[in-house]
Amino acid sequence: MNKNIGYAIALALALAAPQFGYPIFLMKLLCFALFACAFNLLIGFTGLLSFGHAAFFGGAGYVAGHALKVLGLPVELSLLLGVGAGALIGLVMGALAIRRQGIYFSMITLALAQMVYFLALRMPFTGGEDGLQGVPRGKLFGFLDLGNDTTLYFVVLAIFAGGFALIMRIVHSPFGQVLKAIKENEPRAISLGYDVDKYKLLAFVLSAALAALAGATKTLVLGFETLTDVHWAMSGLVILMTLVGGMGTLAGPILGAFIVIVLENKLGDIGNFLVAHSGIEWFGKLGESVGMTIGLIFVVCVLLFRRGIVGEVIARFSPGGQKKSA
Repeated sequence: MNKNIGYAIALALALAAPQFGYPIFLMKLLCFALFACAFNLLIGFTGLLSFGHAAFFGGAGYVAGHALKVLGLPVELSLLLGVGAGALIGLVMGALAIRRQGIYFSMITLALAQMVYFLALRMPFTGGEDGLQGVPRGKLFGFLDLGNDTTLYFVVLAIFAGGFALIMRIVHSPFGQVLKAIKENEPRAISLGYDVDKYKLLAFVLSAALAALAGATKTLVLGFETLTDVHWAMSGLVILMTLVGGMGTLAGPILGAFIVIVLENKLGDIGNFLVAHSGIEWFGKLGESVGMTIGLIFVVCVLLFRRGIVGEVIARFSPGGQKKSA
């Protein structure tokens, strides 16, 4: 019941957010929050650490952007094509990677994702180093004009809410319980008769498809797609979001994504605010050292919040909270 109240409050705040914040930035937050939730489905509930999720996120962005700009397809079909492309890449990558475990699994996903990166760099329709520019927003279902930032915000919010609801349903389904069993004790799951590889592959494809939905939506919002989204650093960034917020919790990746993206985009403004109110000039240099500041926050979280921020809150204030998800 407390969770439902929390989700209701969060939804109410999200609906009111365009009145107080910049819609483009808010939509970017939602896209990365969905990306982190998709990644968490794999690592937090299945126990598979992928270093290749940027391939799904950025690859879907390129496909959706090309469908909108060059092919002139409707928005909904372009997003579906992006999701389909991400799921297909996830199927191929997962089929190869799940043959191995541990660090070998992670390294295979990284290697395959780098192949996607070099394809994006060389293929003509991606724009190479210049990226895919000028992607139109179009109209949803032929009549809802997405050129209006506020209208698009509510569409993106609906996409995020739908993706998050799907992840919740997966986690709390019998399928999700099998994934948790695989994470906790894979040999025991095998002894119970479960086809572990099949379950892991399906979890990988679902995670890839949801990450692709986030990437395709981000391209629609910003109107461009670049190599940044398929670079290995993006895979590292989503890992950071998940760990900071709380791996294995539902709300943790959302909080982690908000923290990391706000710091990436607003650290300079935060530094100027601190200078104005404290008089300490050093704070003005925060905007020049975003990577170092985020890295420092990561170190602090690892030392003080080993379960992530949300995970620690659950563990401290809920009976048996370390075994629950928020």
